[in-house]
Amino acid sequence: MKHTYVADVLASNELHQEFTVKGWVRSFRANQFLALNDGSTINNIQCVVDFENTDSELLKRITVGAAVSITGILEESQGGGQRVEIKAKNIIIEGDADPEDVKLTILSPKRHTLEKLREQAHLRVRTNTFGAIMRLRHKLSFGIHQYFNNNGFYQAHTPIITGSDAEGAGEMFQVTALDLNNPPKTEDGAIDYSKDFFGKETNLTVSGQLEAETFALGLGKVYTFGPTFRAENSNTSRHLAEFWMVEPEVAFNDLDDNMDLAEDFIKYVINYVLEHCDDDLAFLEDRQVQEDKSKPQAERATMRLRDKLKFIVDNDFKRVSYTEAIDILRNSKPNKKKKFKYPINEWGADLQSEHERFLVEKHFECPVILFDYPANIKAFYMRLNEDGKTVRAMDVLFPGIGEMVGGSQREERLDILKEKMSALDISHEELSWYLDTRKFGTCTHSGFGLGFERLVLFVTGMTNIRDVIPYPRFPGNAEF
Repeated sequence: MKHTYVADVLASNELHQEFTVKGWVRSFRANQFLALNDGSTINNIQCVVDFENTDSELLKRITVGAAVSITGILEESQGGGQRVEIKAKNIIIEGDADPEDVKLTILSPKRHTLEKLREQAHLRVRTNTFGAIMRLRHKLSFGIHQYFNNNGFYQAHTPIITGSDAEGAGEMFQVTALDLNNPPKTEDGAIDYSKDFFGKETNLTVSGQLEAETFALGLGKVYTFGPTFRAENSNTSRHLAEFWMVEPEVAFNDLDDNMDLAEDFIKYVINYVLEHCDDDLAFLEDRQVQEDKSKPQAERATMRLRDKLKFIVDNDFKRVSYTEAIDILRNSKPNKKKKFKYPINEWGADLQSEHERFLVEKHFECPVILFDYPANIKAFYMRLNEDGKTVRAMDVLFPGIGEMVGGSQREERLDILKEKMSALDISHEELSWYLDTRKFGTCTHSGFGLGFERLVLFVTGMTNIRDVIPYPRFPGNAEF
């Protein structure tokens, strides 16, 4: 039988009409009031059961977690808490849920820790918190594609398996089809990768940027949105081994254009969820308020979730050079009182999360774009400035997160790019295709990368990145 989604029924004004709804039982009180949710909204539809005229064996099967189909008449609700409800005429149990089994899971109607929810990640999307997070994740994804499509970008599907290390960091997951118990060897005893599936060493990508650059230098404006991988042994609330990256690249854009694009893009997608996800944001906002009550005052959110998002949309990002930021940090109270884990003593220091968050949360109290970083702490492909010691790099820093976006104007000059690659012992032969882009009509071009999960983290108000991706991958964990 055709059914109507709960979100549509709750929004309907067709009172006294018959509807069929299907979903999972969230609660069943007094053998009469059944709260049903199908994932289409954070809100449940209340179905009122005529228990005196319903088979007792059927009533016993209406348990938390059970899948049911209910047909009934939509009426104005007699009780508080909801505008409408369904007077059930017919109930079908689509799938039972044994109460004793449910007690052992996060589906049981009691409060569970986020760690416990991670242990049962295959069930957590059926909780209010994770239903809200995953609907927001979808809307953010849709808003991203919409922004780029509306602004004339083309999506480039860059390789997941690659022979290049875009970041030059070497923290990559290797891909091989060789028998690891008995791999072929060269004469000097090394593994002979010429016998492997691709005939060379290959890895999971850390970024689609280099390939995206080649597309930008033909299509003008492109973006990638796909999974990336880092074999970095980092067990923090801000890092994952598998995550999604958004990477636009634009021909003829300089660093200023790049900063403009990043700010406009972020504001658009955040505004998109503000316009389309108010119920889920309201739920997560209330959740954050309740969580904050148990925290020390200094650790509580300074703004409500939706107010924080509106603040981002309505205010300009502060643009500050790395050199100015170092002066601010060097003279800051936490640095002078040795409160930073990584003290700032001199120009050239690689900024850590604690420094980025100080600039955003304490000093400027708004998102900050830092630019013109020291060349020796940034990647080889970033354009060298005329001073010979800084590059046209930029990072967008957000409160509670630190770095949200990292990008740069790319080095378009072939001779300087070669020099930088040689200095870092990066093979010209391996990246000959990349160097070719500087031989045939080179031009100014820029781009950036945004870690999608960090954006979801910020928008949902969650504090651990493992809670904003369906099945988190991190050191020691590849469950589900």
